[in-house]
Amino acid sequence: MKQKLDKKTSAYFILFIVVMVILCKPFTQASTTSATPYVVAGTRHTVGLKSDGMVVATGLNENGQCNVSSWRNIVQIAAGGYFTVGLKSDGTVVAAGSDRFGKLNVSTWTNIIQVAASKYHTVGLKSDGSVVAVGANRFGQLNVGDWTDIIQVAASDYHTVGLKTDGTVVAVGSHTYNRLNVSFWTEIVQVAAGNYHTVGLKSDGTVVAVGSKTYNRLNVNFWTDIVQVTAGAFSTVGLKLDGTVLSVGSNFLGKLEVRPWRDISQVNAGIYNTLGLKSDGRVVAVGYNDYGQANVSNWVMISRDPVTNTPLRPLKN
Repeated sequence: MKQKLDKKTSAYFILFIVVMVILCKPFTQASTTSATPYVVAGTRHTVGLKSDGMVVATGLNENGQCNVSSWRNIVQIAAGGYFTVGLKSDGTVVAAGSDRFGKLNVSTWTNIIQVAASKYHTVGLKSDGSVVAVGANRFGQLNVGDWTDIIQVAASDYHTVGLKTDGTVVAVGSHTYNRLNVSFWTEIVQVAAGNYHTVGLKSDGTVVAVGSKTYNRLNVNFWTDIVQVTAGAFSTVGLKLDGTVLSVGSNFLGKLEVRPWRDISQVNAGIYNTLGLKSDGRVVAVGYNDYGQANVSNWVMISRDPVTNTPLRPLKN
């Protein structure tokens, strides 16, 4: 029985690495303009990375957070509170939107391989496994200067989480609701940070979570076959191996209505929305649409069909 479990665990770990490298690519630095499609939800805007390294955005733009059409050679994106961050193929970082608390001060960053953003701060993972951060530090969420051997970072409004090479997790910032109680976690392959909770995906496809139990956002104990997790302000969302999606937490504005989704390759949960990237490069969204942040039905994140090599076109409304 133990041998069977070990084989399953190894299979999930290998699968997760493949999924994250091919589908999300936030952990490896690209040397070309080719990018892995990716979608993220900001406070009231949505951002998408296309396979050609260009970026699209929709929603609230009062601070210029959607002014990303001129960006090129982007390999990963992050969306925070009223700002957007882009990682370039040369390891430098660009940002647009509100610079409150200095959270856009990333122009001097180099050798970055992943970025994360919250409402108040921006985090960058360097190729040597160290971490940099700018923005508000009221709760100590920027105190990452001594971190080493990090392979992924996640940020919420009040805390920052880092996944280490050995599968353990570190966290700094506000400890309200015990959201930083991750020191005992092992065999973690991906982490996510919500405003009041922290989520970890284990190598066997199960999920652990700590923090506020309000809205049942921590009810992930029975999830299996998960290949990616994402945490919204009041929700937790998991992508299953078969391309379907699970969700728990607050369903305010219908942001958890993801059960009908199929053929999903990446998910992202924000404060008011949940996004899904389909395997054909098209995008689905549920939740609030007061500023048009859910108007993504015409997005095509893959430039060309991988089979026919013909240009893909948006779905007709």
